[in-house]
Amino acid sequence: MSLPHFWKFPNPDILTLFAERLFRAVVILIAAWILDRLTRLLLASVRAHFIEAMKRRPQAELTSQVEIEKRANTISEIFKKLVGAMIWGLAVVMGLREIGIDVRPILAGAGVVGLAVGFGAQNLVRDVITGLFMLIENQIRINDIAIINGVTGLVEEINLRTTVLRAGDGAVHVFPNGAITSLANLTLQYSYYVFDVEVAYKEDSDRAMEAITATAAELMLEEPYRDAILAPLEMMGVDKVFDGAVFIKARFRTLPNKQWIVGREMNRRIKKRFDELSIAVPKGKKGESIRVTLDPAELRAIVREEIKAELRPDART
Repeated sequence: MSLPHFWKFPNPDILTLFAERLFRAVVILIAAWILDRLTRLLLASVRAHFIEAMKRRPQAELTSQVEIEKRANTISEIFKKLVGAMIWGLAVVMGLREIGIDVRPILAGAGVVGLAVGFGAQNLVRDVITGLFMLIENQIRINDIAIINGVTGLVEEINLRTTVLRAGDGAVHVFPNGAITSLANLTLQYSYYVFDVEVAYKEDSDRAMEAITATAAELMLEEPYRDAILAPLEMMGVDKVFDGAVFIKARFRTLPNKQWIVGREMNRRIKKRFDELSIAVPKGKKGESIRVTLDPAELRAIVREEIKAELRPDART
């Protein structure tokens, strides 16, 4: 009894040919995977040589190790993505050809579609060109703290088309590179922590500045702040004078991303030093402790005036 026509097995020669082509396609994909791995290793080696070359440049003393590694990491990540896309794209095309699929109509159709899409993809081209200039000009790098279009956060990714920023509350913001109209890098080469210290108007501002400077000198001698601080405290002096307060401005120059660690510890120590020296802060500031520094004679005079006011006949009526 013979099998129905649709149950008959294909010609063994056809099966053999198909198996050979499928095997070659699999070999191509495996070769692409190996080539992708080797490319990543090569890029890692190039990255190491790039870092060493940057260190030997005359301007190397002005650039920290962290800055050099940030730039190397950003550029190497972009090249990994580009080279990987090229390798796998070529491997897929070759694999399709091996199993007997004519890729020429596909490529021709893709070209026509790409041309049509290109007329409506002006923003995409703008994003890519802007991303290239951001990389070439070294405007921001991965792990920088930046303000992009008014949003402050950590730069997690820099792609040719987009930049990914994680804000302090954990929210992830994705900005098309072409739509970035305002960019401020807070951690390029070095950072500043600026202090705006308020003291009461009647306090001696020179005494307050001496206390702040002495506190800064102590901080620079201790770990882990000693390695993070690049220069002594820059005392800029009295910045503003109001009716009830004097603003003293100073700043520390630190390694990138270290300004907040140094600044918070410095604020804590300034508060303690002011408490020890009885340096008063302005009254009426929400959340600030107020130290009363009246001498006993002034306090007795105020109490007498209050008592006299209470004993006046018009006050009782």
